[in-house]
Amino acid sequence: MAPTVEKVIDENLELGEAPHWDVETQTLYFVDINGHSIHKYVPATKKHTQAHIGSNVSFIIPVEGRNDQLVISIGREVALISWDGESDKVSIVKTLYEVDKGTGHVFNDGKCDPSGRLWAGTIGAPPVSLESIPHGKGTLYSFSNGKVTSHVSGLGISNGIAVNIELKTFYYIDSRKGTVDEYDFDIVEGTISNGRPIFTLEKHDLGGVGDGMAIDVDGNLWVTSVAFGGPNLDELYVTTGRIPIENVTFTPHDGATYRVTGINTKGLPGVRVKL
Repeated sequence: MAPTVEKVIDENLELGEAPHWDVETQTLYFVDINGHSIHKYVPATKKHTQAHIGSNVSFIIPVEGRNDQLVISIGREVALISWDGESDKVSIVKTLYEVDKGTGHVFNDGKCDPSGRLWAGTIGAPPVSLESIPHGKGTLYSFSNGKVTSHVSGLGISNGIAVNIELKTFYYIDSRKGTVDEYDFDIVEGTISNGRPIFTLEKHDLGGVGDGMAIDVDGNLWVTSVAFGGPNLDELYVTTGRIPIENVTFTPHDGATYRVTGINTKGLPGVRVKL
C-alpha cells in the first residue's frame, strides 16, 4: 500500500519545526520558530492549541513525570514552563540553562537521548532566512543534572539529532555541511566522539539541506522535520514552513502540518526530558 498524506493542521506556520510525539498522552508537540509559538495537537480529538512565547522558540519536550510541565528554548536559554495545553498563555517556571552569553546566538533543534538527557545546538542568529544565518558560530550542547557540556563547535546550522542505542551511535546534522554525520556514543557518560559523514546529499543529487531527523526500529534515518507517532508509532507527523529561501516560490500548503500513514515501519519513541 502506498503511503497516504493527510493535512491535519491547515495553518500556515512561518517555520514549523521540532515535532515531538508524546507516547504517554498520544499528543504531538511542535513549534513555530519565527512565529514565536508552541503548539499541541491531539489526533483523537483533532484539537490544535497554541500559545505565544514572544521570542524565538525552537523545541518543546514534555518533562518526565509532569504532564503540565515542558522544556522549551527561548533564544539561547533552556526554560521550564507550565502549560495546560489549552490556554494561549504559558507560565515560565524558571530558566534551566543559558549558553553563548553576550551573543546573538539562538537555539535550534533539540531532542532527548534514551536516558532523558537533552541535546540541543545553537546557530549564530535567528533564522530569518537560510542565507541570514552566519557560518561557524553554532555549538552542540548537552544538558543533564544541572550541567552544560559543549561537544562540537564551529557549526553552521545545528539541526537533526537521532540515537541508535544498540549501535552506540549518535547521528547529527549540521545543515551547512550537506551531510548526515555519525559519532560513537557513550550514553552513560553522555559523550560523542570520532565524528564522520555517512551520507552526503550532493553525492546523491539531492537538493536542499538536511533538517530534522527521526529513526525507525530498523535503524533507518528519516531526514526532515518529522516525528513518528500514533498508537503504534507507525505514522509520520511532518511540519513545514514558509521561511524565505532563494529561488523558492511558496504554495498555499506550505506551513501546514501533515500526517503520513502506510509507511510500513515503526519509529522509536520520543523521550521526555529527565530533570
